[in-house]
Amino acid sequence: MTSTTGTPRPSSLDPGIAARLKRGADGLLPAIAQQYDTGEVLMLGWMDDEALHRTLTTGRCTYWSRSRQEYWVKGDTSGHVQWVKSVALDCDADTLLVRVDQIGAACHTGERTCFDADVLLKDGVPGSEAAGAAAGEAAGGADCGTPAAAQ
Repeated sequence: MTSTTGTPRPSSLDPGIAARLKRGADGLLPAIAQQYDTGEVLMLGWMDDEALHRTLTTGRCTYWSRSRQEYWVKGDTSGHVQWVKSVALDCDADTLLVRVDQIGAACHTGERTCFDADVLLKDGVPGSEAAGAAAGEAAGGADCGTPAAAQ
């Protein structure tokens, strides 16, 4: 992760793992959280090297908040903890898949997943884009990678 001054943020991530990662210009990788036993996709968060290190060593998901510019551990505020079962790097080394045991809601809106409210296509039939947009506005249009106070 790079600070606002352009200085890399210190990390204890294994250098062998760090060397394999293809980060965005902001030093972040998308991290998809998936329920380990059902395959349900829960949420998308962002990790830098230190967040990944903390996730690998503590057994709980740590993310980087792009809006607050700080680390957050899923469930510290809400109790909706993500217990890490496995972490995998995709074939391009630019996305993480974190398989977790999710306790409670994964989304800051209180929904089980961040993908419950705005379905654009279901069973091959397009959903109502207008209804989806209204649902997003009702939820405050929040970025699921940026936790609200409820998280």
